[in-house]
Amino acid sequence: MTIRRARIFDALALLTVIIVVVLDQLTKALVVQHLGPPGIRQPISLIGDYLVLFYIRNNGAAFSLFDNNSIALVVLIVAAIAIIAYLYLRTLNSEPLVYKLIFGMIIGGALSNLIDRARHSGYVIDFISFRIPQIGFYFAIFNLADAAISVGVFLLFITVLFGGLRRSGEMQKSADTQNIDDNQAAKISSQSTASTTTGTVSRPKEQDAQS
Repeated sequence: MTIRRARIFDALALLTVIIVVVLDQLTKALVVQHLGPPGIRQPISLIGDYLVLFYIRNNGAAFSLFDNNSIALVVLIVAAIAIIAYLYLRTLNSEPLVYKLIFGMIIGGALSNLIDRARHSGYVIDFISFRIPQIGFYFAIFNLADAAISVGVFLLFITVLFGGLRRSGEMQKSADTQNIDDNQAAKISSQSTASTTTGTVSRPKEQDAQS
């Protein structure tokens, strides 16, 4: 990969981070403006009773995990961003664009939620609720940053999994090709040795016939 192409990929990754942060912060601002105060107004239906908008303040992590432990969560989020950034730096000048965009989604989502905690004294704004009332299923309320992180982690897992399987298949194919080449070389060498031996044996016979 050329340096110029790698820099373009890095710029697209940074653009992904910016888009995730801007969209997440913009939607949260609209939710606060039109659905506040939290937990008071009626949910706004997007798809029947299955997908609705409902404003809550979440003191936990993504999907309301580890509620009411803000300091630990901030440390956890900062550590997660540091790890993802380190993994991203390892892909400089080497990995394809898809890895850059996936890391951009994860970093953008984590960064936007961290901005929320800094702005709102430890909580984030959640407003997307997925539910199936007929069977009593109510998924944890989340936001766009949570969705970006979850989708990014899922895509990263799939990409690494299939990338590893593809590399394994390529290595096996290369090994099979090498074995075929070795067998052909051994066959040619054997034929050459046999031909040399036959020529050596035939010369004394011709000399005896001449004498």
